[in-house]
Amino acid sequence: MKDVQLLQPFFEFSGACAGCGETPYLMAVSQLFGDRALVANATGCSSIYGGSQPTTPWTTNPEGRGPAWANSLFEDNAEFGLGMRLALDRQAAYARELLDRLDGAVADLAPALLDADQSTEAGIAAQRERVAALKARLSAIDSPTSRDLASVADTLVKKSVWIVGGDGWAYDIGFGGLDHVLASGRNVNVLVLDTEVYSNTGGQASKSTPRGAVAKFAAGGKATAKKDLALMAMTYGHVYVARVAMGASDGQTLRALREAEAYDGPSLVIAYSHCIAHGYDLRHGMDQQKAAVLSGHWPLFRYDPTLARQGKNPMQLDSKAPSVPLKSYAYNETRYTMLAHSDPEAAKRLLDLAQGDVAARWRYYEYLAAMPGTPAEAAHD
Repeated sequence: MKDVQLLQPFFEFSGACAGCGETPYLMAVSQLFGDRALVANATGCSSIYGGSQPTTPWTTNPEGRGPAWANSLFEDNAEFGLGMRLALDRQAAYARELLDRLDGAVADLAPALLDADQSTEAGIAAQRERVAALKARLSAIDSPTSRDLASVADTLVKKSVWIVGGDGWAYDIGFGGLDHVLASGRNVNVLVLDTEVYSNTGGQASKSTPRGAVAKFAAGGKATAKKDLALMAMTYGHVYVARVAMGASDGQTLRALREAEAYDGPSLVIAYSHCIAHGYDLRHGMDQQKAAVLSGHWPLFRYDPTLARQGKNPMQLDSKAPSVPLKSYAYNETRYTMLAHSDPEAAKRLLDLAQGDVAARWRYYEYLAAMPGTPAEAAHD
């Protein structure tokens, strides 16, 4: 992670709350993939500090490359991002078709352009140079085909589509669309900035809000357990899924982001994001992220379908069994302690149930991680 900080960020000087837990993930994504990223951003905190005119924190490098960013609605952002992917794929297919039509004029360039290995940064840079040479060649050919190819030639360079939003979008209002996009099998990356509450609109409870936490529409403490979006996505079998918390393990966060982007299919990264709505001094936000993991509230893991194709178990637990009681994490935050003051009996009952949620979830994840791998032939079939 320390080496990543030497890379230029394409996300800087945002208007987010001081100590916001969302922005470090966005900056990391921008540093890793920003020169080729397209970002579909759901309405919410990240769209407000990401695109409030007349300023934006998204920027470009000296070559003029940077993320293409656009905001869509709660209910259709996943489909909006899928549309970006489909358009890029169709344009790239058209570019390959046009290369074949111009075979004689670009015969020496076409094979390398079509068979380029773009799995590394060096490979992507080399492909950009080949595309630049192609466009220079096309400028000397005056034909409709050459002009069409010049207009779509840049899609021959690998692009990284990121669909970004909060838990209100991913768990609630946009969940149907998100599920559709994950089921599509298309190569998109979904980053859920999980604050466990509707942060931007004043702190309403979402399906991500944990049991026992107080929020608007859950003034007596949320009575039901937190929805497990990651587990639901894992049931497809073809979706890369990771749960990360930068304050607990920045190395695991970095690994998950890189694996998700490299995976040729849908990926879902759910990132613990501390928030001013949690009710504590956010200078301690990263410490709270670590406490969330130590208590078992936020287990870290990666589910990589490529391992299943190799006959290995795709589920990898990256954090250890809970080592501190949930209370030691939760009662650092006002969203939990306010119920202990107003209704101690209800707070104790909900905390006991939440502690049971932690234990049950951990046992199930541990069971999944301990399962033997499937023979590679069967996994491939």
